[in-house]
Amino acid sequence: MEFEITHKDLAGRIGQLTTPHGIIETPTIMPVINPNIQTIQAQEMPHFGASMIITNSYIIYRKEKLKKHALEKGIHDLLNFPGPIMTDSGSYQLSIYGEVEVDNVQIIKFQQAIGTDIGVPLDIPTPPGVDKNTAQEELSITNFRLMEALELNKDSQMCLAAPVQGSTYPELREESGRILGRAGFDVYPIGAVVPLMESYRFADLVDVIVSVKKGLPSSVPVHLFGAGHPMVFALAVALGCDLFDSAAYALYAKDGRYITAQGTYHINDMKYLPCSCPICSAHTAVEIAASPDKVELLARHNLYVTFEEIRRVKQAIRDGDLWELVEKQCRNHPRMLDGLTRIMKYSTWIEQFDPVSKSTLFYSGPGTIKRPELVRWNTRLERLSLTGTALIRPGRRIKGETEYDHVLEFKPPFGAYPVELRETYPLSAQVPNVPECESLTCALENTLKLIRLNHDCEFTFIYRQQWKHPIIEQICSQVKHSWTA
Repeated sequence: MEFEITHKDLAGRIGQLTTPHGIIETPTIMPVINPNIQTIQAQEMPHFGASMIITNSYIIYRKEKLKKHALEKGIHDLLNFPGPIMTDSGSYQLSIYGEVEVDNVQIIKFQQAIGTDIGVPLDIPTPPGVDKNTAQEELSITNFRLMEALELNKDSQMCLAAPVQGSTYPELREESGRILGRAGFDVYPIGAVVPLMESYRFADLVDVIVSVKKGLPSSVPVHLFGAGHPMVFALAVALGCDLFDSAAYALYAKDGRYITAQGTYHINDMKYLPCSCPICSAHTAVEIAASPDKVELLARHNLYVTFEEIRRVKQAIRDGDLWELVEKQCRNHPRMLDGLTRIMKYSTWIEQFDPVSKSTLFYSGPGTIKRPELVRWNTRLERLSLTGTALIRPGRRIKGETEYDHVLEFKPPFGAYPVELRETYPLSAQVPNVPECESLTCALENTLKLIRLNHDCEFTFIYRQQWKHPIIEQICSQVKHSWTA
């Protein structure tokens, strides 16, 4: 399998993933197809935007009619889907029932025999909350099975996925990613995260994703198993996830739930539909709720809105404003806001992947000072070497500024910088006229740092009278002259 990255923003990327049945563009979502009951037929999935699907090889293996068809004519004929198909191994059933009627070797050989594009070994999905010894023991079994599958698959055309386990222990996830990343698998799913999402533990989800990504090579495709709600796409993509799978579109529909990128609603409680997809354009909420085809109508809407969000994320990557999208989406729920707060902890790690230059930065409120561009700017203040005299002014030109050797513009949240850089990224940012406290504090701290780094320069500092902040007094004590504008 080949994976070519074409565009980047934060740790997210748009890529071209080559499979035995075609090239797909990531990030993308694979709708889950139940081979027994298809709420929406697999052959219709390209209509919604799906270029790849995922199904369960263990369910096919256990049902003789399906098994016979798949072995004789292949998985693509069984599902009537021409594009790439990924098959799970029965690990989900293992996590629910504690056992399955197949072993790792059998399920790998079966996936090879039915022509799966991406097969998955029988890993053990260790849930959150187990003790570390249990997590280590189950991780050892999982990694043994993955290496066993790699050996079995060496002469096969099937691509092989290596689920990275380790529960909620970052050191186990990172080390497992490092070991498996060196082994040369094709796709790396992050396993056993559904319980985190179901309990809205998005801060812990961020920790898990980042720990896995730290262990893996940055060039490999990463699949976030079970992440099918569009609310999490921007956050997960920003951390470097490329593939998602969703049974939510169908499961939520059976429960009468209507998915949006901002959250989920019950159709019986709705009067107005906020979507313009073909389903919502042709029906009212009351009509959908009363329809004998309610489940199918909701499933179709849920798929439309799911792929709409994937496209929104891709465009944000191309435009260089993925961070702004993450901030918007994470403010739709308090627990998602926990995830945004946690992602800021990893700004320095994200910064190494983030492009140095992109479109205009928009300051969108508290938290923005932790985005990678601001972290990068703060660490590069030491590169500014000033001697002679320097004027720091808040924006507009003043009379007599040409008498100074250097003129610096003060702009929250960056602080003071040479006016020659004002049109460069990220200093060209669009920011509020009235800075809030966090932005002003960051700017003043950076300015104080710059002054202290340049002992051989004589500074004059002009600031606005309405800025009431204790750091201003510290700056005034460090400069030759200061006054308010």
